[in-house]
Amino acid sequence: MARPPAPALDVIAARTSAGAAAATSTSTSTTNNAAAVNSTTASNSGRLPVPPITSEDSRDSRSSSSTNSPAPADNEESDFFLANNDSQSSLGVMPNLQDMQVTDQECLPTVAALPSEILISIFSRISDPKELLNCMLTCKRWARNVVEILWHRPSCTTWEKHKAICATLSLERPFFTYTDFIKRLNLAALADGVNDGSVTPLAVCTRVERLTLTNCHNLTDGGLTPLVQSSQHLLALDLSGDNNITETSIFAIADNCRKLQGLNISGCRQVSNDSLVRLAHSCRFIKRIKLNDCNQVNDTAVLAFTNHCPNILEIDLHQCTNIGNEPVSALLAKEQSLRELRLASCELIDDGAFLALPPFRTYENLRILDLTSCSRLTDRAVEKIIDVAPRLRNLVLAKCSNITDVAVHAIAKLQKNLHYVHLGHCRHITDDAVKRLVRSCNRIRYIDLGCCINLTDESVTLLAGLPKLKRIGLVKCASITDKSMYALASANDHRSQYRSTANHPGHDVRAPSLERVHLSYCTNLTLPSIIKLLNCCPKLTHLSLTGVPAFLRDDLDRFCREAPPDFTEHQRAVFCVFSGTGVAGLRHHLNTREEFAEYREGRTQRRRAAVVPGNHANPGPIPDADGFEDGLEDDDMGDGSDLIDFNADLTNLAHNPVPPPPAFQAGAMLNTTAAPLHMPASLNAAMLGGQANTNGPAGTGPSTAGAGLFNNPASPPGPSTASMQAHVDNNETQGP
Repeated sequence: MARPPAPALDVIAARTSAGAAAATSTSTSTTNNAAAVNSTTASNSGRLPVPPITSEDSRDSRSSSSTNSPAPADNEESDFFLANNDSQSSLGVMPNLQDMQVTDQECLPTVAALPSEILISIFSRISDPKELLNCMLTCKRWARNVVEILWHRPSCTTWEKHKAICATLSLERPFFTYTDFIKRLNLAALADGVNDGSVTPLAVCTRVERLTLTNCHNLTDGGLTPLVQSSQHLLALDLSGDNNITETSIFAIADNCRKLQGLNISGCRQVSNDSLVRLAHSCRFIKRIKLNDCNQVNDTAVLAFTNHCPNILEIDLHQCTNIGNEPVSALLAKEQSLRELRLASCELIDDGAFLALPPFRTYENLRILDLTSCSRLTDRAVEKIIDVAPRLRNLVLAKCSNITDVAVHAIAKLQKNLHYVHLGHCRHITDDAVKRLVRSCNRIRYIDLGCCINLTDESVTLLAGLPKLKRIGLVKCASITDKSMYALASANDHRSQYRSTANHPGHDVRAPSLERVHLSYCTNLTLPSIIKLLNCCPKLTHLSLTGVPAFLRDDLDRFCREAPPDFTEHQRAVFCVFSGTGVAGLRHHLNTREEFAEYREGRTQRRRAAVVPGNHANPGPIPDADGFEDGLEDDDMGDGSDLIDFNADLTNLAHNPVPPPPAFQAGAMLNTTAAPLHMPASLNAAMLGGQANTNGPAGTGPSTAGAGLFNNPASPPGPSTASMQAHVDNNETQGP
């Protein structure tokens, strides 16, 4: 049976109004009927009351007398209201206006919708504390994500900052838990004034991972012990130079800092061996330990670390003069992860330390070995070292006076792995050894042959062909002449190489690489060859010419660095080291002064200047060095694609016949004041405002041939903490 059409909404509304009016004027029976209808409607889930429908209501309103519209189609939207409700009523459900509203999520900017993890990752890439503070002040959500980054490593570079940090940490009800945020503390910038009272307020920091208290001479166990007792998460601790620290602090570290991985107690001579043994038993995760200049340390302490700390990567025993062969053999045999072993000035070590190693076993991870001043070592020890550590990258044999060409031939087996080799004061080495070394190891960046008196220009000519050579030390190689300088200049002359490339497009261009050259007391060198070297080496930043007569000139003093304060009067008189902007100033001076024009342009024999017999500058007794120390900063591995042409024709090198050193009048140095010096304004600004000054720019780097070879024995080597906080790069460890 067909369903009757439901009345339209307007009809229902009109009839509802009429029914309400009629209800007020009818009799009691009508009221009762209305109550019955209402009760029935109330049972229909709260729907609106519907008046009774008569036969006339069965007519569709759209076909009534009020409209001429035709009947609606079956598929129109109005059919939605034709469905019967739960009470079998002919009227559909009336929609509620509130139910019909669409509730979308709040529209937020993109940055506000980012999760906290992404915000923290973004904020962690901001290095400027001021910018981080601005981010923190933006809103509460940003503040919660930034505050820990900002307090991760608070800056304690001034006492005002230190005071502000301590005041914040002492707040009774802080808005944030700042004591949990601090992971790194470094008071090295305030070392001179740091005492027990300076570190006591910092003992509330319970999550410190790295603590640096270098050279805090006034710090004692009373201040350090509470600090380490609350730092159970400590990973790295640097106490180098804190000579008042005793075994009490070491015992506290052993009891509370079980996660410790790096310890530097260089110069702490009051630390006992018993405390170090206990530390080795408790802190089994130690990877890096520095005991420089702790001459009280003996074999027992080192063996304890060897037996109980299997993950040691670096150990520095510089000037631990009581160390013998046994701990060295144990370190190499048991520490398979060992990358760096420094035994400088351990004079008790001899060949037995290495010959006792197990046969047919190699230590692939060992990269750095420093045996400076281990004077008992011979060629046999070096041969064994190369056999068991075939991937050595840095090898220091300075002042191993028993080393000969046989050892150098063994070193040549390292081939492309060798980057840094120091053979200073190995007086038995000859040109033949250098020839073998250069032919096999074409990735050498740094080589020091200072005081190898048997070397000649032949060795330097071959070394000049090394494609990656950055630093070369030839201090007191008296047989070296201008020929060596021209070879170095020609190998780094990028201008001639580009011209050659234009004529031979398939020829590879070698980029100039030479940065530091040490030529002190090479007395045969003259101005023309050094001018050529300066002009062909654009990357040159250091040139030492101490004791070279041709450069003992008053007009060059303004570009020279200041002599170290512990130098004697004579050493100051012959000191001549150019570094940083001093090299640029020297180059400009020699290229612009008219008196040097013949050295720059001439190619023919120059008439030698008149020299008064017997009045040449005599450098006198030659000290051990320029007085500075070089550090190794080169760590790039290279690609091994560079080849060396050992048969290169050197006849095209510019061999200007060299003029003699400048004449001297009654023992005084020649003062050339022919013309005023005109330098670019930018260079003048770099050179201390353009004023004539013998001091070079401070902090431009060390300045002589060799890392620790010629440094003053009276001054202790400064311990380094950088390696303690560095992570081991497994890719670098494997190497090419």
